[in-house]
Amino acid sequence: MIDAKTWTDPHCPVARAVDIVGDKWSLLIVRDAFDGARRFTQFQRNLGIAKNILADRLRALVDDGILECVPNANGTRTEYVLTGRGADLFTVVLGLRQWGERHAFGEGEKHSILTDSVDQRVPTLRVLDGDGRELISSDTHVVRDLGALESGSDGRM
Repeated sequence: MIDAKTWTDPHCPVARAVDIVGDKWSLLIVRDAFDGARRFTQFQRNLGIAKNILADRLRALVDDGILECVPNANGTRTEYVLTGRGADLFTVVLGLRQWGERHAFGEGEKHSILTDSVDQRVPTLRVLDGDGRELISSDTHVVRDLGALESGSDGRM
């Protein structure tokens, strides 16, 4: 499964995540799975994707533990359902959606919105520190040597 991959950057979590779900079709398949798509034909119809590309992406998402194949209620067809790992991509998809709402549409251009179970618009994601204060990128840094951090040095590179 994942151990056999050649990673773009073996030490970077962002690079590893992009290696798994970073192409547009994979993310759109995951988005559609969150929206309730489960069957090959549903994904194909929603995305307008070629069958061979869809089959390849579904296979990769299953191999990487994002989706799992389950028989439908009649046992006649395979359905694709999000695993726990796949469900953990919700904040990623939501963040992309919200970025797209802010930056990928012109002023007044219509687009879909995401609402909660009582039809309230989902609030904008915010990253908070341990005390509940909002963080921005300049408030953070990457620790490259976790061992050094655990031993008391700052481990920055």
